[in-house]
Amino acid sequence: MILNKIKTTAVYASLLMAVGCTSDFNEINTNPTGITAKNLEQDFYNIKGPLAPMFTGIFNTTHWKYQLQQNLNADLWSGYMATPTPFAGGSNNSNYNYIDGWNGFIWSLGYTDVMANAFKVEREAKGKFDEFYALSLVLKVEAMHRMTDVFGPIVYSKFGATTTTIEYDSQEDVYTQMFKELDFAVAEFDRQITKGGTNTIASSDISTYGGDYIQWSKYANSLRLRLAMRIVKINPALAKAEAEKAMTQKYGVMTSNKDICKLVIPNYIDPLFTISEAWGDIRMGADMESIMVGYNDPRLSVYFTKSADFPAEYRGVRTAINIKAKADRIGMSKLGPIVTKNEKVLMTTAEVYFLRAEGALRGWNMGGTAEELYNAGIKISFAQHGADGSDAYIADNIKVAAPFVDVVDATNNEPVGVNNVRIAWNAPLDANTNEVKLQKIITQKWIANFPEGQEAWSEYRRTGYPKLFRAEVNNSGGKIDSDFGPRRVNFVQSEKDGNPGGVATGVAKLGGEDNGGTRLWWDTTGGNF
Repeated sequence: MILNKIKTTAVYASLLMAVGCTSDFNEINTNPTGITAKNLEQDFYNIKGPLAPMFTGIFNTTHWKYQLQQNLNADLWSGYMATPTPFAGGSNNSNYNYIDGWNGFIWSLGYTDVMANAFKVEREAKGKFDEFYALSLVLKVEAMHRMTDVFGPIVYSKFGATTTTIEYDSQEDVYTQMFKELDFAVAEFDRQITKGGTNTIASSDISTYGGDYIQWSKYANSLRLRLAMRIVKINPALAKAEAEKAMTQKYGVMTSNKDICKLVIPNYIDPLFTISEAWGDIRMGADMESIMVGYNDPRLSVYFTKSADFPAEYRGVRTAINIKAKADRIGMSKLGPIVTKNEKVLMTTAEVYFLRAEGALRGWNMGGTAEELYNAGIKISFAQHGADGSDAYIADNIKVAAPFVDVVDATNNEPVGVNNVRIAWNAPLDANTNEVKLQKIITQKWIANFPEGQEAWSEYRRTGYPKLFRAEVNNSGGKIDSDFGPRRVNFVQSEKDGNPGGVATGVAKLGGEDNGGTRLWWDTTGGNF
């Protein structure tokens, strides 16, 4: 980790106000080289320019930025990964002592890379080149639903305002606007398909879709399905309506691995590869070890390497423990071949099948039964990763999560796994209630979505699944529950300094204290049914 970069947080995060809240926007953004706006409009360069960083800003491609944007928060709290490094004297995000200098990047990168550029595309394209505007809306929703799922209320509808105080939207209002933005995008893609002609967005699209409007429609519909499921406990009627809208739109959702949305970036090295391999700051999480080793999951060799200290085994590190020295656990399993490709997956088709499986379990029209869609999700995940044996895996009604042993400190041991559901849909040793069925669905989605820790953390908060090991060391001062883990990230210091009135509106709409233990709008207590 490049620690000196953290010192730039306050300056970098303050760019939000420079981009969104100045009356001198046009003057400040005048190109000093003499290239005019008319020059830039040729071949849509005035639009392509801001679209490019929107793609790469969803998961920041600069390695130290990604480490702060997601790896040292959601990737840890999801149970996917753990750090062997005793950052900040061993008291840091991993054991719930939030480091504001790290977490500020979650906010600042989302606004400078994505929202500021979405604002530019809207000014240049809306009402004139709506195909570009539609694409920017999908990218904006993909990036900013992650933002609201970290903080809760955020600056969204008021972004770009020139007032001194920029008001925050409630998370409910953000989701409402996002559904409307997806409506516009899908309708515009359909208009472009219907009229035929030149595919003008192709040269701006760095994904494997190559500007294909049908593929982008499937992705937008799948994203709608994800957002719909997120709100199922707080607004079940709207969740059902939006989920079924995704399914019934003429192009539907992602159904094959050819539909997976991947960004292909020249000379790209996944930040997770650098963080794990070169820096040694990340290792397999203990929860991943317990569940995937317990299931003898064939995808293990794709996700992780075997331990350097125990060459025949996959070994993880537990989050929220006392880490004294990096050398103690750096020999545990690194991330594997999954992070060695020159592409970044935005959403998998497997996730979509598991979303549909949950919808079917709830009685929604998802185009199949819950069992059919659950099994299909497992199969397509195996195919995505070139793993064999999906039929035997699906039929397994015996294996459960394995015990965990910390080779350094036995106080961190877990004599039995905590997420004890079997793989087979109707395993006779499971209770097989709807709650248990959901636990199976979410557990398999959690495995299939690796290494996307943001989505895994959000779904864990929403459902409580898979069950994760509790915190052995909790440095939150009582703000975060050791059993349930972090629920959000507090509002960042740069906003408290530069937009204090706006932060006050966010706290008012949060419905609780501005700390890591306050639940988001969709994160309700109680059962899932």
